[in-house]
Amino acid sequence: MLAERAYAKINLSLDVFGSRPDGYHEVDMVLQTIDLSDLVWIEKTSRRGLEVGASVSHVPQDDRNLAWTAAAAFFRHTGIEASVRIWIDKQIPVAAGLAGGSADAAATLRGLNRLYETGLSLDELAEIGAGIGSDVPFCVAGGCALATGRGERLQRVDHGLRAWVVLVHPPVHVSTAEVYAAMRPEEYQNRAISEEVVTALRSGDVEAVNQLVSNGLTPATLRLYPEVAEVWKRAAHVARFPVHMSGSGPTLFCLVPAQSTGQRLYNAFRGFAKEVYLSRFV
Repeated sequence: MLAERAYAKINLSLDVFGSRPDGYHEVDMVLQTIDLSDLVWIEKTSRRGLEVGASVSHVPQDDRNLAWTAAAAFFRHTGIEASVRIWIDKQIPVAAGLAGGSADAAATLRGLNRLYETGLSLDELAEIGAGIGSDVPFCVAGGCALATGRGERLQRVDHGLRAWVVLVHPPVHVSTAEVYAAMRPEEYQNRAISEEVVTALRSGDVEAVNQLVSNGLTPATLRLYPEVAEVWKRAAHVARFPVHMSGSGPTLFCLVPAQSTGQRLYNAFRGFAKEVYLSRFV
């Protein structure tokens, strides 16, 4: 048996340029790994097939689970017969805009590669992951990256910023497909700000990054889910930092320069929200 960490991500930018012939949308994003994580346990069994379980009951335990899908794709790619059990200790909120399912899938690919000693490179694992979900290739390696296309084309971004992240998860499940479908034509961007975000990251200036963070899905999410708008209003009232949304939401976050500042903000958010997390860049 072995374990792999599955790290969440946040979007530091998310520009949407319109729909594609394949049904996805053309995007330009800066993605950043944070240390909020699930733990994925994988062990060989004496029985044929895949078994998937999780520490929370509302996570699917069949082919609707991306970890299951990732394992099936790994065994198809390698030709190895599947005889494994996967257990996910969930800490990342589900359907939260933090790529929790994609992170579990990526951790499953890395873990199976270790368990069966198949020697696949991260690039090869990312290629397998691209057929599972748009965020999986990024989650395979993590860190910081510029993602384009439908999110599967990655360019690594090296920077030295060590920011802290305070997250608040409103009690609602958001459908990414519904959010994209609800976008209005005037909400599509005609230019990406990713290069400016990357420059700010490399400068090490949290305030500069904070002023640039943007998310083209925010208007659609707030229209569809007024609960998110209400939590955003409360967060903005107590925070002296800008409030941002990750992915299609509903998770909101603030970037802060120090752990002590993050702890104070965490305590303030706990005054009105149950699910609050203090994390940092990985």
